[in-house]
Amino acid sequence: MVRPNTSSKQIISLNLRQKIILGISLFFLAVAIVGLLSYRNLKVIEKKIRFVEIADDLQNIVLEIRRYEKNFFLYGFSESGALAENKRYIGIALSTLRKFTPELKELEGAPRIGRLKKELIEYGELIDRIRQVAISRDLTSLENLQETLREKGKALVDLSRELVKFERERIILILERLYGHLFAAMVLFFLFWGFLAFFVARKIIQPLRLIERATVQIVEGNFQPLPVPDTRDETERVIKAFNRMVSELERRQSQLVQAKKLSSLGTLTSGIAHELNNPLNNISTSCQIALEELDEIDKEFLRKMLTNIEKEIARARDIVKGLLEFSRTKEFSLEPCSIKAVVNKARQLVASQLPGGIEIHIDIPDDLIIPLDTQRMQQVFLNLFLNAIQAIPDPPGEIRVVARRDQEKNEAIIEVEDTGVGIDAEHLSRIFDPFFTTKEVGAGTGLGLSIVHGIIEQHNGSISVDSKKGQGTRFTIRLPMKVSN
Repeated sequence: MVRPNTSSKQIISLNLRQKIILGISLFFLAVAIVGLLSYRNLKVIEKKIRFVEIADDLQNIVLEIRRYEKNFFLYGFSESGALAENKRYIGIALSTLRKFTPELKELEGAPRIGRLKKELIEYGELIDRIRQVAISRDLTSLENLQETLREKGKALVDLSRELVKFERERIILILERLYGHLFAAMVLFFLFWGFLAFFVARKIIQPLRLIERATVQIVEGNFQPLPVPDTRDETERVIKAFNRMVSELERRQSQLVQAKKLSSLGTLTSGIAHELNNPLNNISTSCQIALEELDEIDKEFLRKMLTNIEKEIARARDIVKGLLEFSRTKEFSLEPCSIKAVVNKARQLVASQLPGGIEIHIDIPDDLIIPLDTQRMQQVFLNLFLNAIQAIPDPPGEIRVVARRDQEKNEAIIEVEDTGVGIDAEHLSRIFDPFFTTKEVGAGTGLGLSIVHGIIEQHNGSISVDSKKGQGTRFTIRLPMKVSN
């Protein structure tokens, strides 16, 4: 099956570092292009300003030419120096044009310079002709030439002014273009940093926050893997690595839970052995009596003995069954279950550990049924019972389990309270930390309450502790009445 889309994705896929480098490179390329265009325009403006300076000089020269022209028309040939001055200024103008023409030939006003040069030459030739006609005293021709000279002079002034005006207009246009480049650069700058902020927020900060929230959930005992984005970059690899870590932590957590179960079973071993020994002794005694009086035994008495044996076997079977159910490893699953039944099973398991004078009182409605993982919740109450028993070193004492519904929050509230020695205030904030214990070295692992906290979090519930030194301890568990989506 052909998958061109996948191959094309692989060809163009870039990691975060490459994307950031590419984005910054494109930004600097755009800045460089704008900078080069601006530099080019500035160089053009520099030339045009130089051109305007020259055009202003030429305009001043043309005005001087016109001044001497007017003197000639006013005073006639009596002002003989007027035409000579005109010729001198025409020479200065042509010399200026020849000097700067190579420098300014690339400008848009260069053709006008050519026209001005041509007009100056023709104006000079016209002055020479007027001089010749003046010698011959041809008044008619002189008048015609004078009129032509006026027109040429006016054309020179108009052309020089047009030259200055044209270049100044070009300078204004280029300045407006530069303003446009500056505005485009500013827009590009803000767009780039806006895109970069969006990119960093979407590709880096958002996944980091997702991982941060998932990490908090892990601390609370919820080992939920994150959805893996198809980004083909560091984000995807980090989340995949994070999910592997979550799976490994969940596996280790399961191992810790199982280890704590076995530890609890070890604690209960001597008492369980004693509990099993009682029904076995009763069975043995009933069998001995039945065997001794087998020949003369009354059938009704035999039936009574066998019934007693059957009851004791059932009693032993229940003890073993409870141990097997408690120690068995299974997947977490929620099923509607009676809180009272779970607490009673936990009480049966610790019954052999109860010293004389310590009693467990249970006050739970029979109809309080909520979704639970029976095995794990049984471990919760078993650990709480064992902690409470150890917290009452000098009987008498009491352990109370009370449960009720919170209709407003749709939760079940279970309180496990003892009359033990209590917990120091400085230890309360760390009571659910893994491996934290106030017991002597070797007397506890510090995992019991941590596992309790993790199991309650798995049920989307919460557990809190309230204790004062010398006044006992109360654990409050809140569990949802319904499974959340």
